[in-house]
Amino acid sequence: MNRMGFWGGLLLIALVMASSLLFTVNERNYGVVYRFGKIDRVVKEPGLHFKLMPAPLQTVEYLDKRLLMLKSNSTEPSLTAEKQWVVIDWYVRWRIVDPETYIDNVGRSEEAGAAQLSRVVRSAFQEEVNRRTVRQLLSEQRQELMDAVLKQVSQSVGGVRQTTGEGGETSAVVGSWGIEIADVRITRVDYSKDITESVFTRMRAERTREANRLRSEGQAEGERIRANADRQSIQTRAEAYRKAQEIRAKGDSSAASTFAKAYGQDAEFAQFYRSLEAYRNSLGLPGDVLVLDPKESNFFGAMRNPAIAPGR
Repeated sequence: MNRMGFWGGLLLIALVMASSLLFTVNERNYGVVYRFGKIDRVVKEPGLHFKLMPAPLQTVEYLDKRLLMLKSNSTEPSLTAEKQWVVIDWYVRWRIVDPETYIDNVGRSEEAGAAQLSRVVRSAFQEEVNRRTVRQLLSEQRQELMDAVLKQVSQSVGGVRQTTGEGGETSAVVGSWGIEIADVRITRVDYSKDITESVFTRMRAERTREANRLRSEGQAEGERIRANADRQSIQTRAEAYRKAQEIRAKGDSSAASTFAKAYGQDAEFAQFYRSLEAYRNSLGLPGDVLVLDPKESNFFGAMRNPAIAPGR
């Protein structure tokens, strides 16, 4: 039993040692083997690989071999040839093609390369934008600007040659950094925040002034329409009043003529009828009181007249 346990322990130790000496590299990465902190070798082929010493004597780190994307993360404006501050958003596509050179000159991670490359690209854009106007940035010279930035970035980081891919796009192989810059693109060109706010303020002032002008013209037109309507209303009422008075005068004349004819046929009855109308108008409401002298007043003369006695 002791001998079996001894051999079993040795086997287990051997398996552990073997597993510490094996590592895998997938098709998306480079495997970088370090010995005492220095590069021992770079594994570019995917699969299962072997190293001579376990960690920490030999360690393995990985670098991405795929096409990487670097986007602008700064809102610092650039000055154009016409002294206008603009903000440019851009992106760069790049990949690591020489891991050893990359590690020696840039760093041991993709983030280190992205940070340094971002500074170089931003500086190149600022220099190229200084040579152009805003109209040129938005016109056909936009492609020329991106090509110039690609060329300048390549020169700034020590590029050694220009290459053309199968799709016709131009690439730069950068020798001193060990990376390949595949493309440089502009995604947005806009005025800086201060200029944008100034433009919006001016536009707002112009629109406010135009709105006030239209509002004043509308109020003046409204006053004119109201005055015209009031004048027409007064004229219409005056004309209607005149016609009503004419009709009323004709009616009164006709009524007077009719009354005159009727009263002319029987003057005594007419006098009696008028007296009744006077009594009704004077005593027709509750609470009406007349203070008269029956002997001297002729108001009730029709009632004292023997001609209207019952049975007549």
